[in-house]
Amino acid sequence: MFKIISDGGCDFTAQEVFQYKVDIVPFYITLDQTNFLKEGVDIAKEDYFNRLKEDKKLHPKTAQPSPQDFVDVLKPYLEKGEDVAILTISSKLSGTNNSARLATEMMKTEYPKRTVLVIDSLNVSVGQGLILRELVKMRDNGLSLTQVNEVINKVIPTTKVYFTLSSLEYLRRGGRVGPTTALIGGLLGLRPVLHIVNGAVDQLDSVRGNKKVLKLIEEGLTAALKDSIDKVNISVGHILKADEIQSLKANIENALNIKITNPTAEVGVTVGTHAGPGALVVAYCRKYESL
Repeated sequence: MFKIISDGGCDFTAQEVFQYKVDIVPFYITLDQTNFLKEGVDIAKEDYFNRLKEDKKLHPKTAQPSPQDFVDVLKPYLEKGEDVAILTISSKLSGTNNSARLATEMMKTEYPKRTVLVIDSLNVSVGQGLILRELVKMRDNGLSLTQVNEVINKVIPTTKVYFTLSSLEYLRRGGRVGPTTALIGGLLGLRPVLHIVNGAVDQLDSVRGNKKVLKLIEEGLTAALKDSIDKVNISVGHILKADEIQSLKANIENALNIKITNPTAEVGVTVGTHAGPGALVVAYCRKYESL
């Protein structure tokens, strides 16, 4: 049996981290260009997003974990003679995967008999979280890291993530869209629908009005999964929109005649700094045993 480490991009709750025996290497946030705060350690998600919502002049920055951050979590397991799998956010969205690989290289000379498998999820948020759940099942079912390396690379391409934003304001603050685009989007009441394609964020559509965008996500998910619902795992997440995500979750459950058992995730700073309060996320992936 091997140990599992993930960066904070998986958006696992503290209860899930404990339940599934996973170690988390958090991302950093800076609100003043000087002090770097560890997400979930020095500042809670809800506090961070409430501050982001209230302070229109706030331009926070996020930073990836360093190689040393991974070494600090990785080394105690290697010292005990255990092998490790590390899952990271998409390498196309962050340099975190490279930090994990550098940490692994740093440990090779000292622990030449140990194996560390670094996995690029090509995903983020609840999509990465779903891949992490499959990784946990593989560990608990006794798969070796060699087997995991083969199977997880079949799971990753089946993972689909869709999210919608309440506005383009936070993308504008982060320089992802220009002020004119954000203004026009706001005036027209457009809500962008985004998805992850080959590890990168791409725009799927723009829809006017909240009800229409939720209906689009619900109908798209139902069409994609109606014939394979027993073979997939589904998760949802949000930023300060607990009521709205529960309504969307209930509609998806009714449409597909299922129960989404995964806890509703609170999206973290990795996506949330650019998505902003009001974001909703839905993701699914194939269960590894169905592949």
